[in-house]
Amino acid sequence: MFRVRVVEENQAQGAARSIYEEMITAQAEILMVRIQLWKLLRFALLLFCAVAVGGWDFSRHNVPLGEIHKGGPPKDGIPALLTPKFISAREAGRKLLEPGDRVLGFFWKGVAKAYPVKILNWHEIVNDDFSGNPVVVTFCPLCGTGMVFDSVGESGPLTFGVSGLLYQSDMLMYDHKTESLWSQIKAEAIAGPLTGTRLRQLPSVHTTWKGWRAKYPDTLVLSDKTGYSRDYRRDPYEGYWASSDILFPVNNHSAKFHPKETVLGVVIDGIAKAYPFSALQKAKEGFKDRVGNSTIYVHFDKESQSAVIRNENGQEIPSVRGFWFAWFAFNPNTIIYEASDN
Repeated sequence: MFRVRVVEENQAQGAARSIYEEMITAQAEILMVRIQLWKLLRFALLLFCAVAVGGWDFSRHNVPLGEIHKGGPPKDGIPALLTPKFISAREAGRKLLEPGDRVLGFFWKGVAKAYPVKILNWHEIVNDDFSGNPVVVTFCPLCGTGMVFDSVGESGPLTFGVSGLLYQSDMLMYDHKTESLWSQIKAEAIAGPLTGTRLRQLPSVHTTWKGWRAKYPDTLVLSDKTGYSRDYRRDPYEGYWASSDILFPVNNHSAKFHPKETVLGVVIDGIAKAYPFSALQKAKEGFKDRVGNSTIYVHFDKESQSAVIRNENGQEIPSVRGFWFAWFAFNPNTIIYEASDN
């Protein structure tokens, strides 16, 4: 009798355990469904919010939409220049620039032009033309990056404006033809009809007016007669370059250098390498280096605090001068040059 009772109790416990396990399983399944629904809802909200920002087309994109942020000014709140005017070096030296003023210098198709940073700070994009070849000159004050691109895309020439949006704290341009959004540092469309299309970067140099004019005495200079009322003598980012603050989210962080340490970055055959200016100060002004299987020559001018990279044939190759935090945000696997390397 006792044995029968024990068996019945065990069976009851087993049945209760089965019911309990089924309840746990059901609750887990319900939880998983809720999680999936939450993920779908979150994605829908992100998509709605993203589309709501300026009415951009995010039906195609290759970066998470949650990583695109409003920078403050709305679309075209920072006005790109579409019909830039230029003055002679002589006039610029008299009226516009001091020897130590920073410029983004660009030489192409036999024409040299200087774009004063104090103008680029207010416009960020200059749509220009070199002997019939359209280019777009870009400058992101938040990242300290000045880059020039051939603006002839697969579908023909493009002109660009400032979207007011940021990705990894870097400016997002948009083209007027399709309103796709383009990351400056990635040199690629990250959202819109042209998602995945790349721009061809052209070599430029961030240097002093004195240094650029010495090399190109007949250079043209972007005029401050832009058609916009701006005080180009005032730096709207005064103090930012010395601060360690990063104002907008980035995915990758590194404490190896001050966030605003100036670096020259280059990517060759998919391999990224950064040359911190603090290291270049200790190196020879010109030295040979290797990135992957390629031999390059790095030249650093201490007086103008500018650097360029050339290949074995002496041709200047595209590079990016900017803040360490920005370079690392886009290139977390970057190799870092040490002065002891040479």
